[in-house]
Amino acid sequence: MRHIKGLCKGKQAASMQETAKIAMKGLYCKPGGDHQGDVKFVLQETNVPTNIGSHQVKVQVKSCALSPVDFKLYEDLKLENEHVPVGREITGVVLQVGPKVTFFQPDDEVVGILPVDAEQSGLCSVVLIDEYNLVQKPEKVSWFEAAAVIKDGLRAYTALHTLARMAAGQTVLVLDGAGPFGVLAIQLAHYHGVKVLATALSPDDQKFLEELRPSVGVQESLLARVIRMWDSKENLVDSCLEETGGLGVDIIIDSGVRLYEEEAEAQRHRPHKHDLLTLLSVGGHWVTTEQHLQLDPPDSHILFLKAASLSFLNDEVWTASRARQGRYLHILKDVMDKLSTGTFRPQSEDPVPLYEATVSMEMVQRKQMRKRIVVKL
Repeated sequence: MRHIKGLCKGKQAASMQETAKIAMKGLYCKPGGDHQGDVKFVLQETNVPTNIGSHQVKVQVKSCALSPVDFKLYEDLKLENEHVPVGREITGVVLQVGPKVTFFQPDDEVVGILPVDAEQSGLCSVVLIDEYNLVQKPEKVSWFEAAAVIKDGLRAYTALHTLARMAAGQTVLVLDGAGPFGVLAIQLAHYHGVKVLATALSPDDQKFLEELRPSVGVQESLLARVIRMWDSKENLVDSCLEETGGLGVDIIIDSGVRLYEEEAEAQRHRPHKHDLLTLLSVGGHWVTTEQHLQLDPPDSHILFLKAASLSFLNDEVWTASRARQGRYLHILKDVMDKLSTGTFRPQSEDPVPLYEATVSMEMVQRKQMRKRIVVKL
């Protein structure tokens, strides 16, 4: 656990001296008994230090993304506070920089991700953040788009480049392709010449995916095939093997997996782990977001026979080691560049005002809606 605590770099940058503070409102949550279903979100006053650290940047927040809070991660890192800050993907304008800051100056437009141990909510009007967690926001990119893309773009890069070693000519299966992360993974894979298959969880998702195009005015679809997970007549394994001539897919990017056949009805759209092992090609890569995935010896034997690999997708590890800091910032910058050139085109719902943030976040946490973006006027 010693190296995992490297995730908590925000506190290392804080001054050891007591500093004056000012109060402003932010969005916080109070976990319930089951940590997922009984969560209270509240807008409350919070104290923001007025003194700025040597490598810190004071940012006036312009937009903030509302994504589900992973309470298990906070438990694992011993960060269980009475109230957990909500909203880590932010954009804004630099107001002030610390004396040793070299990357930014006042009035720069920036985008970044608050560290997992940050004590401030991204919905505060002003936040203090280390300069190594920010990159420049391109002028032509809106506040809304930048906040919508920055973290899911990082996840897509981590999954396809860092873990799966994506290469042109391969075939990738993206599960829940209509989700914010799925859409960017599809766009990134297509940009690099990869054949993309994706699953749709509903008829609306299917329609949305079938209409995805590389750019405005282009008739070519981003997807080779959309697989209807909502339709009991369509089989995931058969569809993938048919599309690949029986060879299987080179890369699988999942959004959760059913571990047991008898799991709840809410899990019916998730594929079983045996299905994914079956449709994986020789030498393939399975990138999973299922942190509790368990492989029995027969499952491991299938991976061995195929010389295939399994990787766990946790984008928080980029800040676990300073040796990865340069690559982390390079990815964030490239995500913004691809957003600026139109390679990434987020498909988020309309922005929500600050006064609706509490209700919107409750629905996001319950998975009643996907990521929402709060834009401050």
